[in-house]
Amino acid sequence: MRRTRILTAVLALSAGLLAGSPPALAADEPPDRSAEKSVSIAADTYTWKNARIDGGGFVPGIVFNRKEKNLAYARTDIGGAYRWVESSKTWTPLLDSVGWDDWGHTGIVSLASDSVDPDKVYVAAGTYTNSWDPGNGAVLRSSDRGASWQKTNLPFKLGGNMPGRGMGERLAVDPNRNSVLYLGAPSGEGLWRSTDSGVTWSQVTNFPNVGDYVADPSDTSGYSSDNQGIVWVTFDESTGSSGNATKTLYVGVADKDNAVYRSTDAGATWSRVAGQPTGHLAHKGVLDAANGHLYLSYSDKGGPYDGGKGQLWRYATATGAWTNISPVAEADTYYGFSGLTVDRQDPGTVMATAYSSWWPDTQIFRSTDSGATWTRAWDYTSYPNRSNRYTMDVSSSPWLTWGANPSPPEQTPKLGWMTEALEIDPFDSNRMMYGTGATIYGTENLGNWDSGSRFTIKPMVRGLEETAVNDLASPPSGAPLLSALGDIGGFRHTDLTKVPSVMFTQPNFTSTTSLDFAESSPNTVVRVGNLDSGPHIAFSTDNGANWFAGTDPSGVSGGGTVAAAADGGRFVWSPAGTGVRYTTGFGNSWQASSGIPSGAIVESDRVDPKTFYGFKSGKFYVSTDGGATFTASNASGLPSGDSVRFKALPGQKGDVWLAGGATDGAYGLWHSTDSGATWTKLSGVEQADTIGFGKAAPGASYQALYTSAKIGGVRGIFRSTDKGATWTRINDDAHQWGWTGAAITGDPRVYGRVYVATNGRGVIYGESSGTGGGGGGTDPGPEPEPTGACAVTYTITNEWSGGFQADVRLANTGTSAWTGWSLGWSFPNGQSVSQIWNADHTQSGSAVTARNISWNGTVAAGSSVSFGFTGSRSGTNGEPTAFRLGDRSCTVT
Repeated sequence: MRRTRILTAVLALSAGLLAGSPPALAADEPPDRSAEKSVSIAADTYTWKNARIDGGGFVPGIVFNRKEKNLAYARTDIGGAYRWVESSKTWTPLLDSVGWDDWGHTGIVSLASDSVDPDKVYVAAGTYTNSWDPGNGAVLRSSDRGASWQKTNLPFKLGGNMPGRGMGERLAVDPNRNSVLYLGAPSGEGLWRSTDSGVTWSQVTNFPNVGDYVADPSDTSGYSSDNQGIVWVTFDESTGSSGNATKTLYVGVADKDNAVYRSTDAGATWSRVAGQPTGHLAHKGVLDAANGHLYLSYSDKGGPYDGGKGQLWRYATATGAWTNISPVAEADTYYGFSGLTVDRQDPGTVMATAYSSWWPDTQIFRSTDSGATWTRAWDYTSYPNRSNRYTMDVSSSPWLTWGANPSPPEQTPKLGWMTEALEIDPFDSNRMMYGTGATIYGTENLGNWDSGSRFTIKPMVRGLEETAVNDLASPPSGAPLLSALGDIGGFRHTDLTKVPSVMFTQPNFTSTTSLDFAESSPNTVVRVGNLDSGPHIAFSTDNGANWFAGTDPSGVSGGGTVAAAADGGRFVWSPAGTGVRYTTGFGNSWQASSGIPSGAIVESDRVDPKTFYGFKSGKFYVSTDGGATFTASNASGLPSGDSVRFKALPGQKGDVWLAGGATDGAYGLWHSTDSGATWTKLSGVEQADTIGFGKAAPGASYQALYTSAKIGGVRGIFRSTDKGATWTRINDDAHQWGWTGAAITGDPRVYGRVYVATNGRGVIYGESSGTGGGGGGTDPGPEPEPTGACAVTYTITNEWSGGFQADVRLANTGTSAWTGWSLGWSFPNGQSVSQIWNADHTQSGSAVTARNISWNGTVAAGSSVSFGFTGSRSGTNGEPTAFRLGDRSCTVT
């Protein structure tokens, strides 16, 4: 369940599914690349994807465009923004181009889709309003649906991962004059306005209230004590005409006594709406212009976790009358209301959520008479038994059961929690989506609610990958990847292209902080993590498929770091709350390690089962007796802080690499071949934050190195095949994923494959063009060549200056099924594929090859498969005239 996330990214910096290129973020000023000239950096072509989890994080906002059908966006609190792709029922990431220095811009506090020009979309970005985020917020604007972005930096911070982030939307586009936008700011910064489509912004100085609500005034960190500010802006589109600014707009303020303000002269003057309820915060304000109703959802707290009392109200915009339409008397609530939506096809239908009803489940309410009467998603029959109006189908994301077997009235999977985003598709009354703390759920037969039959709720989250990754391991046998994740524990990934069936259980850590396997016995795995009550360590003897809890030594309060001996016979654990401990066997009893300070990072030698290593505050420590005693190395010049990751190389005793540091001191990459007694700093690496190893390059004897680093003046993901003498940047400016400083590892079985931990975009893995791609399983195997006749339909579905979107339909017109396909064509005018969905692709010059992905390779005779892509162009956008399926020409239709 979602916790307030103060993640590794914050600590370090304060001391997808789609192949091809994702959208590019264009800064207002070009980066300084002068330092690149001092170091030669080779280039390699990599394909980047997510190790599929499907969700995993809090989705506080879902936005449908009101003009164009099937155009929808989702915002996440730390993982960027996404656009819905109707043809594949997936989400595509839009902000993978956010780089290391601007990592805070992966936190999205609000999003607005232009209902006048659907090509335009805006996001308000910034993760924290306190010192954890060193940068200010920004408004990013796109005129091609997020394919590319321009940025305007703001003079204040924004809080995509702050308390109150589920309220909104704080950013809004005037539905009549779309050059006008408003942004509600936190921290007492007030209301802001742009009149040039988001290029420049100025404060609305006559807006009378900057808000006063803070979650916890006593919080000295500034996280819970920040003023939550202006929380939503809503236009009454009926009071304007095309090209003229909307006259009436409503603004929600985090002030329990003065929550709603209105302007009736296009923002020239403002006044508190008379007669409004007091004592609560208005989380949402949704206007039904057809009937003249402004609906408001209220809670006594700002959310997204807290809220004990709530109300729903309806305001008549014509008469000024307020009506309490709460479906439950406030005295009977133990939750606040937040999620709020109107059916635009039938505006008398309104729905709301009890976002903070954690137990036994969230609740969703529905009214078809403008709030006069309500029905619920579930009711008690005879306590603790429930009658549900819905059925849950999580077969596409089976881990959402949490591996639980709760007692009634709880059920698994839950309907949700933190349900602050709720939207009925404005073009389809049967489709609804809502965000939770772990996924997006939705239905496409919502009308069954009113007919008395059950509607089906399923995850609608494929492609949206939002997890904070704390650690990664790729054993030499068994599953190719093990992940340690914030909030949902972690997974054993047996096939990177498929959603794991269950998260790590027995015990279920809220966050796994560290994991390791025994190098010479990789079935032995250990993980440690955080848990409100219960053990903080678990072991597996079958490569992470099944687990059993260990026993905590006295004083443990959190996971810390853990290391397994090379042979799996002993473990060293550095937990939070107490000192370093060691054990033989599986942790039935622990002994204190001597000579090493509390809080040290621990790792194991990958050859000698008696050798362990530690690091704390600039000192490196070595144990040669299985963790019983440690001795500090005499080496100096290592980073003085604790923003360090280090690993020992498999296959060579005493070969250790260390990355880390800070800009105000030692920072870079160090190598030791004598168990840390002496270190050599790599001169060409200016900064480095992670280090990992993978299969050696063909003809090389030393394993490939991978790091998230700054080399030659460039921040990126780098690979070295010659022991660090030279480096290849393997990502590009379109694939950066914000902060990538938690963990990295290569794959010991596949040369070139690397796994990258992100803080909000899940587990990213990359494969070099030289590795043959692969589907992400244990053995991708050769690509089959389809046989038989084929037909292709190529359709350009959208064009804009410098870019376009196209759909491709490939039909099997032969007599036998394909078990895989590879379609080639050449662009006639120098076009280039930027982003592709439902296929993988490579491009060399004008020649493009699109290949099936794991789930759409089989195409029966008489059937077809479709994929789409966005591309760049410099002028003419002619369509390809010839397509080849393997060695066969296809008919073009």
